[in-house]
Amino acid sequence: MPREVISTPEAPEYPSYSQAVKAGDTIYVAGTVGVDVATGELAGPTIQEQTRQSLLNCQAILRAGGAELSDAVMVHTLLLRPADADGVNEVFDEFFPNVRPPRCVSRLGVDRPGILVSIAMVAVTD
Repeated sequence: MPREVISTPEAPEYPSYSQAVKAGDTIYVAGTVGVDVATGELAGPTIQEQTRQSLLNCQAILRAGGAELSDAVMVHTLLLRPADADGVNEVFDEFFPNVRPPRCVSRLGVDRPGILVSIAMVAVTD
């Protein structure tokens, strides 16, 4: 199956891996943090601010591949502090008010200063 690298300047770029890869009708979005590309800085110090920006970044990547957040079929949330799960859920309710994709939560294994959350997802295009 042919694969296509998905890239957009509207989301943070990573030198060692792709923002996403599309294989057939499926888009695999890499772990995306809450960096605002306009400033190059984290969107803020709270879990809500970083989760919101991370989801906006995922949304931009999905759009570059021809999908939307509503096309997500699996979301993997990585948290620095498991106690932040309620704050993440609060923001997810804003972005996924009706159909909530399956989600798993793990502990963020990479300690990078200030980063509280990383979100990866899988979406299917029509």
